[in-house]
Amino acid sequence: QVQLVESGGGLVQPGASLTLSCSDSGSRIWTMGWYRQAPGKERELVARITPNGIANYEDSVTGRFTVSRDNAKNTVYLQLNSLKPEDTAVYYCNRFGYNVPWGQGTQVTVSS
Repeated sequence: QVQLVESGGGLVQPGASLTLSCSDSGSRIWTMGWYRQAPGKERELVARITPNGIANYEDSVTGRFTVSRDNAKNTVYLQLNSLKPEDTAVYYCNRFGYNVPWGQGTQVTVSS
């Protein structure tokens, strides 16, 4: 069974940076999406990256977040810079358009 494992979250102050990782246990390389779910809100897509590295971002994170990948490791990354309190959420990854069971996510909390 495919497993997605996210890591790298934490508690940081506004303006700080974090790097999240997501490993996909499958062997095929997919377009991958990073999603987040804040308390009381629906899960939303914040970034995605194609197998050859073309990235797209949701407007609120453009210029602050950067998605990248290492296909040899079947791992995608999300660099979060200039974090704001409204970025607080559980962050998940999944295969974009071909979702498999969600992982446990990784909590990002931005607070002073």
